[in-house]
Parts: sequence; C-alpha cells; structure tokens
Amino acid sequence: MRVAVTILGFALLVSTAGASGTTLSARDLAATLAARQDGTAYVRLRLEIKQPGDTTKISLQLQIKERRTKTASDLVYQVLWPKERKGEGVLLHKTAGRPPSGSLFTPPDKLRSLDSSQMNDPLFSDLSYLDVIEDFFTWENQALVGTEVLKGASCVILESKTGKAESSNYGRVRSWIDPNRLVPLRIEKYLPSGKLSRRIETTRVATDDKGRPIPANLTVQGPRENSVTDLDGSRIKHDVTFSDREFTPEGLKEVSAPNGSPE
Repeated sequence: MRVAVTILGFALLVSTAGASGTTLSARDLAATLAARQDGTAYVRLRLEIKQPGDTTKISLQLQIKERRTKTASDLVYQVLWPKERKGEGVLLHKTAGRPPSGSLFTPPDKLRSLDSSQMNDPLFSDLSYLDVIEDFFTWENQALVGTEVLKGASCVILESKTGKAESSNYGRVRSWIDPNRLVPLRIEKYLPSGKLSRRIETTRVATDDKGRPIPANLTVQGPRENSVTDLDGSRIKHDVTFSDREFTPEGLKEVSAPNGSPE
C-alpha cells in the first residue's frame, strides 16, 4: 500500500488529505487520493512486530524519505534504532508503466540490487516492498462496490483493479474511504486467486503539518501466520528538499535527515 497510505504503502498513508462532504465518482475519488501523494515528505516511523499475546518481537525506529510525481516514485527507508541495526536501508523506485526496482544496504558495505521478482519480500515488517511503492489509486479500473460503517464513519468501498497496460501481484484492492476526511480506514489486498493477502487498518487519525487528516497509526496483517505489525508514522514533514543523491544506491549508505525534520 503506497500504505501511500497510498502504506497506503506507508507513503500512501502519510500523504492522503481530507475534504468535507465529497460526492466524487469512483474514478474521481481514486484520482483525488492519488494526487494528494505527489511531492516530497520526510517521516519518522516507529514499527513493532508482535506475536500472539501482544508480545513485541521486533521494534524499530525508521526514517522515510519520499519523492513522488505523476510518473515516478522514489522511496528510502533507513533504520535509526536499535543501534546494532542503524544504517540498514532500502531504496525503491518505480516509473509509470514499468516494474519497480530497488537496492538493499546492510552496514558496513553490503549493497545489493532488488528486482521486480523480489517485490513481495517483507520490508522490515508485514508490509512488502510492493505495498509501499505501488499506487493502486492510479490503476485504470476503479469502482464503488458498497458502503459500510467503520470506526464510526460511513465509508465508501473503492475497488481498484489493473488495466491492460498495468501489472501487479494483486488481483484487486479494496479501500474503505471516509469520504468526509478522504482517509482510508481499511485496505484489503487480494491475490489473483481471490485470497486475502494483506489487511491494513487505520487505528488513529491525526492532523499533519498542513492541517490535513491522515492515517497516523496502522495495524498490518500479512501472509505470515501469528505476525502483526503496528506502525506509528505521525511525525511528518512535507515539501522537503532532497538531493538526487539521496535516492541512489550510494546515497543509501548515508543516514541523514533534512533540516527541520521531526524528532
């Protein structure tokens, strides 16, 4: 999920803005959600992977750098804590109409490439690389397939499917959108077989640095049994200036934050 929210990769999740009383068509709603993600942003994220009984298995603090346009997306995820993992990083890139690619860095000097066949691999969590770089709101086929009250909000259910010129490992994605705030409160991703692969729930909505409602806390359930990931990404700064080097494999080796970034 450009959870992008789009998570909805987590970058979907950090970039979706709200408006009151929208009555958009399915295509217009999807286009509005996609357009909200363009630009740059810096996120400080706390990530916890939990086992049954709510026991924390892994806890990480990450920084996310994102740069998105209508035709291309660049994402960098880097571990800040714990100390023994600081500097581990992932770079992801996707151009419209082409499969995603990326790089992995493990300190002190291990750098390797990621190709499109590895995009289902986990990104530090129950999210995959594909979930954060792919934007299903830009897919050709969008439909409103129902309504449901979720977390006290009367949501419209938006179903997204790829067109002939697009490809994805998912067969369809359903998003429960609060139309008053334009916030996804739930996202479900299904395999081509129809099996539910991932569910992303918004557990807290906050206001970002531009005064817009965003999904600030998320819970992700993926294909791994007995594993749930909680994400807190409410510390966000938009319209950040990044250098081109920061979105290169060599730049991935350097852990730096922009001026004025959230602590």
